[in-house]
Amino acid sequence: MAKIKAADVAKLRKMTGAGMMDCKKALSETNGNFEEAITFLRKKGQKLAEKRADREASEGVVIAKTSKDKKTGGILVLNCETDFVAKNDDFVKFADEILELAITKKVNSLEELKTLKFKNTTVSEELVNQVGVIGEKINLSFFYLLEDKEVVTYTHNGNKLASMVSFNKERCF
Repeated sequence: MAKIKAADVAKLRKMTGAGMMDCKKALSETNGNFEEAITFLRKKGQKLAEKRADREASEGVVIAKTSKDKKTGGILVLNCETDFVAKNDDFVKFADEILELAITKKVNSLEELKTLKFKNTTVSEELVNQVGVIGEKINLSFFYLLEDKEVVTYTHNGNKLASMVSFNKERCF
């Protein structure tokens, strides 16, 4: 069995976002092999996701943002089980990264968004991976994209409420 160094555990934690003890166990189980440890953690996340599938994910974040040219905007809802997780900066950042990808790729539906390549996997698979990291059921429940001459978004403090409008003076009356 390979001796697991604290630096290796920290490196795996930084790569995956998983907890220190989970990373240490993954490295121990795989004799220090990082690729196998990542696979080990993913499988753990899948098992946890299956166990939590029937739980209610009624908390979460609502985020709205626009593209740099303000011609495309999107709203996304990412649910979780507790407000503790919903307030976590990493969870909010994860939701924001998904929305940024959706706006950049100009996705037309939630189903299409879930199939997009995200980091080294798909959005859908990364949601399952995050269940293993967070320890709660998470669900991408809503997404809407709007394109027009100008799109403006607002996300209220706490990420519980957001709005999006478009302006097009050709359609004003």
